[in-house]
Amino acid sequence: MTTEPRGRLGRWLFVLTILTGSFLLFLVQPMVARMALPRLGGAPAVWNSAMLVYQALLLGGYAYAHALAHARPRMQAAIHLGLLLVAALWLPIGLAAIQIPADGQPALWAPWLLLASIGPLFFAVAAQAPLVQRWFSLASGGRDPYALYAASNLGSFAGLIAYPLLVEPLMAVHRQSLLWSAGYALLILLVAACATLLPRRAGAGPGSGAGGATVQPVGRPAAGRTIACWIALSFVPSGLMLATSTYITTDIVAMPLLWVLPLGLYLLSFSVAFATDRSAADLLTRIAPMTILVFGGVMMGGYQARAGVNLLVALVLLFMASVALHTALYRARPAPDRLTGFYLAMAFGGALGGVFAGLVAPVLFDWTYEYPLLILAAGALAPSLYLTGSLRGIWTGPARIAAYATVVAAMLLLVLLHAYGPDGLVDQEHRGVTFVVIAAVGLAAMGRRLAYGVVLATALMLFGGFRSLELSAQLGARTRSYFGVYTVRGTPRIRELDHGTTVHGIQLIGTAARERTPTTYYAPGSGVGQAMTALPDLYGPHARVGVVGLGTGTLACYARAGQDWRFYEIDPAVVRIARDTGQFTYLRRCLPAPDIRLGDARIAIAREGSAALDLLALDAFSSDSVPAHLMTREAFASYARVLAPRGLLLVHISNRYLDLEPVVAAVADAGGWRGAVMDYHPSPLDPEASASLWVALSRDPATLAALRTRHSEWRPLRRRAGLSAWTDDYSTILPLLKGF
Repeated sequence: MTTEPRGRLGRWLFVLTILTGSFLLFLVQPMVARMALPRLGGAPAVWNSAMLVYQALLLGGYAYAHALAHARPRMQAAIHLGLLLVAALWLPIGLAAIQIPADGQPALWAPWLLLASIGPLFFAVAAQAPLVQRWFSLASGGRDPYALYAASNLGSFAGLIAYPLLVEPLMAVHRQSLLWSAGYALLILLVAACATLLPRRAGAGPGSGAGGATVQPVGRPAAGRTIACWIALSFVPSGLMLATSTYITTDIVAMPLLWVLPLGLYLLSFSVAFATDRSAADLLTRIAPMTILVFGGVMMGGYQARAGVNLLVALVLLFMASVALHTALYRARPAPDRLTGFYLAMAFGGALGGVFAGLVAPVLFDWTYEYPLLILAAGALAPSLYLTGSLRGIWTGPARIAAYATVVAAMLLLVLLHAYGPDGLVDQEHRGVTFVVIAAVGLAAMGRRLAYGVVLATALMLFGGFRSLELSAQLGARTRSYFGVYTVRGTPRIRELDHGTTVHGIQLIGTAARERTPTTYYAPGSGVGQAMTALPDLYGPHARVGVVGLGTGTLACYARAGQDWRFYEIDPAVVRIARDTGQFTYLRRCLPAPDIRLGDARIAIAREGSAALDLLALDAFSSDSVPAHLMTREAFASYARVLAPRGLLLVHISNRYLDLEPVVAAVADAGGWRGAVMDYHPSPLDPEASASLWVALSRDPATLAALRTRHSEWRPLRRRAGLSAWTDDYSTILPLLKGF
């Protein structure tokens, strides 16, 4: 008798059901985040809270599937179909009508808003992967269901990639909600179809023995050590995925949507590790330890001049480590009747990894130390084989003590040379030789976890670890918040604030005059510098100025007596660096009692009175990431309301990866603004000034004409045919990507 659930057609029904559920699950995450953006603001802490909600709901769904597995098969189906139908009351997806108080913290309100908006739907769909696999095993008389987990993650990967590439560019949010609702209705039909294939009791499916006695394999309950192993093998890849996202957007490229790539590869690694064909998983797992060693050293060393290479190395490292650890999970899987407990442990470990990398690490560490720590953990947990039989003999025979001593001595020598060598061991001249030595010793140590771990730890310390620890040891040199890592560097003549690899501000040091000089993107010749110097002529001696984004406080040095200035800043850490530490003195020298309003700028501006400002400067970009909710028609309508009829809006659009000028042009045209652009390129004699791109907008043609008359470098806005203005309901960055 066949062990398939009513033949091949039945098997594909289960596959389609699990693909659909996983696709919808990872489609709804960015969709709801997109909906919530205008109400909650763009704070990273909000997204950390959102991710915590998603992981908690996923864990709850897996726990529900595990509990449901104790019921009779058809009772399971009846209960789950009931849950799906009850959750359908939350369709179509939209934000709950929860009013956030004016002084409420979005990061705290985000979980309640998301739970009320999609909690039941997400919970019901999250249970699909383990539940449908369990049903497949029951319907097929104990056939191995783990290949369906590969299909599940393939569906998750497809949903994740489809949103930024297809769904977001092609339709507005309300239509996305309707599309998701249709997909959810299809899922209910598929689940109902699967239910018809279930036996009445667990032992009564195809392949049952006489009298309905089951021939399914019955696994023993997992030991505590085995469960801890499942959790650890899930914890590290999950944490490494989030740590990779943080690391590459902080220290390599702050390019929007980069978070999709690590998460997508993480999901794809499950598909490889749990596939029926074991060749790819076994091959990648075999070479993973060497990849972790070499690529981990490359990532810690950092080659910022070649961001694309660094990005590729980081993603390959994540994928290889994830495949190796998930393959170890697959090899440790229990019998099918125990799979819901297995997936529950995996979900718990994944949630712990997300909490560690997304919430705990930013509080514990002043740099992305979780990244090398998780690389080290991945190397320690990844399955490893001896490279040759001869090496196995050395490490398992009488010479093993000498082998350990040789490895430790070699690594200690490298560390001492790095610490006390005249030129340093990891400068550009010696870096290649050091890599070769570490790689050779690492190859010899593969198969012996302790020796391999010593080599990997040494590589991570030599190629970036020591440098990071030295910076952390300098008082005030580094600050970390949920918004990123800030590093203060300096010489006797200048002091610089970096956000990741992007300069956030430079101040000249020495005399009071030097310390009052605006630099970088805010130099007097820049677009914003020209607008600020024109304030007395345009608006008289009592001009009212708002600045979105404090930075080091550079723009404060354009303030004049009698003017009213206010700053909107989302990150308290930036306020502390600019105002309280004494490392930068722009505010102290130029605006000793600044009016700084903490929180998301769009939410704060919405609370201002009408015509409250004459000039508003929008400089809210963190590195090169774009707060899309500040660039929509609704946001610009808010700016128009808060500006006086003759008011001026300055928008900073310098960006290495996106061409934002057409977006601003489209929004300006839709809102009745007149615009001009200043593409500023400083003289080589002014090294502290930076090239910048500023757009000046006003609803009063005379105001814009007066600005352009003072400075002839202003040019008309460049438009792009067919590009629509962003709205709270629709935006996409794909048409704006520059060559990378």
